[in-house]
Formats: sequence, structure tokens, C-alpha cells
Amino acid sequence: MKGIVIYDSAYGNTKKVAETITDTLKESGMEVDLFSIKNIKKLNVKDYNFLILGSPTRFGTMSFGIKFFLGKLKGEEWMNKSFAAFDTENPENMEHKEWSAAEKIAGRLRDKNMSQLLPVFKASVLGLKGTLQEGEIERAKDYAKEIAAKLKEEKI
Repeated sequence: MKGIVIYDSAYGNTKKVAETITDTLKESGMEVDLFSIKNIKKLNVKDYNFLILGSPTRFGTMSFGIKFFLGKLKGEEWMNKSFAAFDTENPENMEHKEWSAAEKIAGRLRDKNMSQLLPVFKASVLGLKGTLQEGEIERAKDYAKEIAAKLKEEKI
């Protein structure tokens, strides 16, 4: 079973979450590739059983790079494959239950008939250019462990 984690990051926080998820999945016995959206050229979909996609939330939506990637993603190639989505965002957005990048990513992937493994993961960032809130890396590890367990359960 092999997966891919693709992320975009403005100030390094989403990258940290993506790296944490990737490392934790590997520790759980999964084979996983990690790519910044800026380094994705051609993706051989047949190489992957699952996709994990992450973006910072800016103005209630995903980054342009992730939006462009999703626009190019061929639904028939990814159909019925599993996915998870995550983002980094301001805690005030979470409190007010405002739209987030992860929710929009998940919606677009479901529209392509992909199977969502877990609810989206939202990591809280202090301020526009701030750091991840304390405890967010541990939460990302826990999320990745849940993904690994779900994948093993489904024997993807």
C-alpha cells in the first residue's frame, strides 16, 4: 500500500503538518511519498492507493496551487481511492465554524468519487504568519495514526 501527501505552505506551518503526517504514516508501516505542490510535475496515479492533501486556509479557501492541482486531477483515475484533507488556519475561523481549505478540498475530492477516510484535520496557527499552536504537532501525529489504522482496517 502506497500513498502520497501533497501540500502547499505559505509560512512553513502546513509543511510541518505534512511532514509529521508523512513520518507518522511511515512509522506505522505505510509507504508514503511527500511533495510540495510546487514540485509536482507529472503524477503516476497508478503508483498510489491513497492521497492526503493539505493547504493553508486563506480567506476561507485553499491556496491557488492546490486549487489548480484539484482542477487538473482526473476523477476517473482517482475514483474510489481513499483520501484525507488537512489545513492550517486561524483559531478564530475554527471557533466561528467558518469555511476552511480542508473542507473545500474534501468536497472537491468527494466530487471526484474519492472515499474520505476521516473528517478533515485543522491545525491551529497563531496569527497570519505565526507558528503552530502548542500541541498541534501531537494532534497531527494522532490524526496520521488514525489514517493508518483506517487504511489497515480497509486493507487498501
